Amino acid sequence: MAILADANTKIIVQGITGREAVAFTRDMIDYGSKVVAGVTPGKGGQSVYGVPVYDTVLEAVTKHGADASVISVPPTRVRDAAIEALSHGIRLLVLVAERVPRRDTLEILEFAREKDARVIGPNTLGMINPHVVKIGMAGGPVANVKSAYTPGTVAIASRSGGMTTEIANLLTLNGIGQSTCISVGGDPVVGLNFLDLIPLFEEDPGTEAVVLFCEPGGVIEETLAEMVATRGIQTPIVAFVAGRFVDKMPGIRFGHAATIVEGNKGTTSGKIARFREAGIHVAERLDDIVTILKGIL
Repeated sequence: MAILADANTKIIVQGITGREAVAFTRDMIDYGSKVVAGVTPGKGGQSVYGVPVYDTVLEAVTKHGADASVISVPPTRVRDAAIEALSHGIRLLVLVAERVPRRDTLEILEFAREKDARVIGPNTLGMINPHVVKIGMAGGPVANVKSAYTPGTVAIASRSGGMTTEIANLLTLNGIGQSTCISVGGDPVVGLNFLDLIPLFEEDPGTEAVVLFCEPGGVIEETLAEMVATRGIQTPIVAFVAGRFVDKMPGIRFGHAATIVEGNKGTTSGKIARFREAGIHVAERLDDIVTILKGIL
């Protein structure tokens, strides 16, 4: 089982003729994802690895149908591309660009809510349902993806795209397969986050446990702990909180735009304390994730 996408999901790529998009389009196709069309204004009639390119989303959707779009355009153009996709029936957006203006992101998310659509990112590598579908850049080339990700019952949600694959590979090496793996994005404002994903994993009969890779900054983790406690979430959650040194350096951003501690908000110590109070397992080291999971599954 999987959430958000499956083997039948039809994908378009907006900005498909860009260098980065050309590369991950090939990787998605090699993995078996159904990339049905691409969109780049002014490049209609071209093709990328056999994928036809159109000038507009309307043309692509009319001729091929589509459920999801990977948007790979400059950050200041993401809003227009997302609104175009949502206006023509796309129900899952993967926004790979970083530094998208926050106001633009908020407008995208509001419009997505009106259209009953879901957004992953911005600043995301995308998602993978192992051996089923890959949407975006997660895992890189197909050989890497197939060795790192294996089908199973442990979901992964991570604020770091690279660590999504690192954790999947760690689990795979220890005989633990994955259900759905999602890079939620490293910007301060993103679409689907832990609060949205945990209820989806809870409802998924193919997911028996969830691993979270957390970072300093923001209060999503603390809010999640409260939600788990008050709603009685039954799916076991294992959390690894990276960057504990950041607590001693308030106001300084490390890596992702969202990785910044402001005053007493967003500290790793606060996140860890709330997790433990809510009954969420906290891994002190990455390999502790495996030990905890083997005790759960």
